[in-house]
Amino acid sequence: MTPASPRALAAALRGAGIAEVDDSTRRRGEYSTDASNYRVVPCAVVFPRNADEVHAALDVAARLGVPLTARGGGTSIAGNSVGAGVVLDFSRHFNRVLDVDPERRTARAEPGAVLDDITAAAVGFGLRFGPDPSTHARATLGGSIGNNACGPRALRYGRTADNVLELDVLTADGARFTAARGGRHAGAGNVGSGVPLFDGLHALVTAHLATIRTEFGRFTRQISGYSMDHLLPEHGFDVAKFLVGSEGTLGIVLGATVRLVTEPAAVALALLGYPDMPAAAEAVTALLPHRPVALEGMDARLVDVVRTRRGPAGVPDLPRGGGWLFVETAGATEREATAAAEKLVADAGCLDSAIVTGPVARAVWGIREDGAGLGGRTPAGAPAWPGWEDAAVPPQHLAGYLREFTALLSEHRLDGLVYGHFGDGCVHVRIDFPLAEPGRFRGFLVDAAQLVGRHGGSMSGEHGDGRARGELLPYMYSAEALTVFGQVKRLFDPGNVLNPGVIVDPAPVDADLRVAAARPLRKHLGFHYPHDRGDLATAAHRCVGVGKCRADNTSTGGVMCPSYLATRDEKDSTRGRARVLQELANGSLIKGYRAPELMDVLDLCLSCKGCSSDCPAGVDMATYKAEVIYQRYRHRLRPPAHYALGWLPRWARVAGRLPRLANAALGNPILGGVAKRAGGIDRRRPLPQFATPTFREWFADYPARTGIPVLLWVDTFTNHFAPEVGQAAVRLLDAAGYSVQILDKPVCCGLTWISTGQLGGARAQLRRSVAALEPVVRRGTPIVGLEPSCTAALRHDLVELLPADPRAARVAATTRTLAELLTGTPGWTPPPLAGVRAVAQPHCHHHSVMGWQPDADLLAAAGAEVTAVGGCCGLAGNFGSNGGTTRCRRRWPTPRCCPQYAPRRPTRSCWPTDSPAGRNWSSSVGCTACTSPSSSTGRWPRSGATRRRWRRSEAKNERVCAAAVPVRAAGGDHRARRAARRRGSRPVDRDAV
Repeated sequence: MTPASPRALAAALRGAGIAEVDDSTRRRGEYSTDASNYRVVPCAVVFPRNADEVHAALDVAARLGVPLTARGGGTSIAGNSVGAGVVLDFSRHFNRVLDVDPERRTARAEPGAVLDDITAAAVGFGLRFGPDPSTHARATLGGSIGNNACGPRALRYGRTADNVLELDVLTADGARFTAARGGRHAGAGNVGSGVPLFDGLHALVTAHLATIRTEFGRFTRQISGYSMDHLLPEHGFDVAKFLVGSEGTLGIVLGATVRLVTEPAAVALALLGYPDMPAAAEAVTALLPHRPVALEGMDARLVDVVRTRRGPAGVPDLPRGGGWLFVETAGATEREATAAAEKLVADAGCLDSAIVTGPVARAVWGIREDGAGLGGRTPAGAPAWPGWEDAAVPPQHLAGYLREFTALLSEHRLDGLVYGHFGDGCVHVRIDFPLAEPGRFRGFLVDAAQLVGRHGGSMSGEHGDGRARGELLPYMYSAEALTVFGQVKRLFDPGNVLNPGVIVDPAPVDADLRVAAARPLRKHLGFHYPHDRGDLATAAHRCVGVGKCRADNTSTGGVMCPSYLATRDEKDSTRGRARVLQELANGSLIKGYRAPELMDVLDLCLSCKGCSSDCPAGVDMATYKAEVIYQRYRHRLRPPAHYALGWLPRWARVAGRLPRLANAALGNPILGGVAKRAGGIDRRRPLPQFATPTFREWFADYPARTGIPVLLWVDTFTNHFAPEVGQAAVRLLDAAGYSVQILDKPVCCGLTWISTGQLGGARAQLRRSVAALEPVVRRGTPIVGLEPSCTAALRHDLVELLPADPRAARVAATTRTLAELLTGTPGWTPPPLAGVRAVAQPHCHHHSVMGWQPDADLLAAAGAEVTAVGGCCGLAGNFGSNGGTTRCRRRWPTPRCCPQYAPRRPTRSCWPTDSPAGRNWSSSVGCTACTSPSSSTGRWPRSGATRRRWRRSEAKNERVCAAAVPVRAAGGDHRARRAARRRGSRPVDRDAV
């Protein structure tokens, strides 16, 4: 291949009429890897909008001799979608579902269409796309065709190849045709019509019939190499199915017609426990005659990882055993599906079993789908990697293979968590390879390949060969079969332009390893990173590219990743940010913490911490962002917002001495405008109003009560901006039998210093707080936080910033949310909320660090019918008040509770249904949009026109939302009360909704 500079290549691509070409250092870093171990930096990334732009890009690549690699969701784990030349990202624009034909049960879609979008388009007809890899919420059709993706339900519905009818294909020489059964589409000519490509392919198959019949298509998960068996005469010379799994090495898919399958009316899930994974595998052949929809295996240690990460509530009750089979059955009704599962259990020979449906079944499937990320750490906490991810053997050989594979891991002093599609004989495992020692990595892969070959298996069972397994194909194919692969490649791509180094003339398995080239980042770090060996580089490499941050997880209560959902740009995903941080560790593209590319990708990170819980690999981008900002501005002048908002507790204490004067000054258009400009605050963001009296002033006059002592953590927001929330909490705790105490002097959790990367200042604040709280902790008094971000800082950031202080761990262990305290209070029952229907959006830090389940349990125990919605309000940390973020905030996905109305203001303010219990009920439900003073004044605007617009908006929300969790304390905002009386309802305090 002829080398080309990124700038020259990008200029040629733009000159060919391609609208969106990016050769920036940052973009090339984002696309330098997929979900594999490999790093190959492209020269340019193209985001094609149509087939003409794809054709133009191919023409430029062929003319300049530059490699061209097609890419979908970037979740390939074998290095299939990285290349040194042009990378085509189809997912951004070329992603439509064109039509669904319910009579023929087919769908047509562009290559960038996400699999879930195809199913969503068909579900109204009772249909779905059959293959469902664990990445179905972000994997694209083109990528699935390239890798021959399968998923758990391929056992019933088949692989992608089994569901493809026609492909719109562009070959390396610019020829475009519709591949189908019989060669080309009937309207475009068939085999023998004189088309050289098809004549040559037909002659090649005829010359090697014996080899193709004996070595290919031996079992369903034989994915490695080219699927020559589809070209046999008895299989109709199906070129469309043959091209599936060719990994973009033979042509570029511009569109596809796929088969749809009937969605089961009802399903049930049988959970079968066995002593270990080989014992579970032994049972597979006895269960297959029941024709289950899916038959999955999972190591018990993988579930232990979930319990450790998400707490016991994160895992439903499972049968006893060291390994499980999860078997899905279908029926016309739930009873019929359950009956099928009961019959299956009778033949299972298991230690223990259970049959589940509904939410419990979905929770189990959620764990299974997150396997690739959850398996990223071994039980000992060591990083684990793909590399031997999806080998497959015929199901009847699976148990023997697993026993030998376990012994092989021990022989090489390696460990990994096993799971997979046991019904098809496909095994997934992430292994703690010492990637810094390529010799050991290669040695294991060769031994494992020989083991699979002895069992008649395939190097890949669903993800393709890529760079990870191409070199290992001789261990499962003869020399003649490999020669056929080379001849096929030369027929379709004689210039070797399309994804070179994959399948044919493969790159070495230990070349271009990303982690091996990374340098440690340990010097002068602000956080401790105890689970990442004190190394920011190791922490950034937690991201293995599974791409869950690119999916909309809000329907299942997820938060991650709000900025990507607004922009649909890779740089604004957790993965894109992690890739650039990994490039910082590499040092060849991104040089130092002050590199502009770092702030480019971190600019729209909200610090919502959604990724720390929603990402199965446990990436914590909020922490990494704070670290990068800390390193960037060490011993340097900072932006104004860092002083204005980062030191907010200090300014609040000063303003709290003369709150009326401060409010008058900030409410003045001129003085308020000056304050916004000086503080880097968006001019459209209303400034906060300081409360009179503060919570501390109110509490000083509150009569002391006897009861169980509890310390209420008085954060800056509750004290100065929302004292009514603290007042309601005190009354509720009194009613629950507690004697509420507060610290004599105000201290701070350091949250605002952390979110602005002032980690030295945060440590100073936390040391003072720990010293003040130590006597309370020694007495065994629980600490209750109301503001979720502050509570999360005490629970999580405190021990990361003060790792050597034993008092920090004690304070973190003693800190509770209000719901956690009340649900553990013996003999206390919540006030009745029967008849209350509510919508709640858990605070993003509450969801990510503490978990919202205790709050949900408490509300359910009170009799309330609460629907929790996912997503982030867009104002975590100081993001919502910074200038320059408004356009992104306005593109935030509409809250699930209000689908009809995309809010122009990101505040959540809903009105409750009438409830006698609403007057004395408090909950920590909320979002930073409302608890942060930067977001809302809590008062109606003075302008009559603006006030009327707000009222109309609130009236719409009232009709749609039903209710939010009612929170109200004595006193409060008389303007809001008057406005509510005009509506005939009582307002909910915005600071708690």
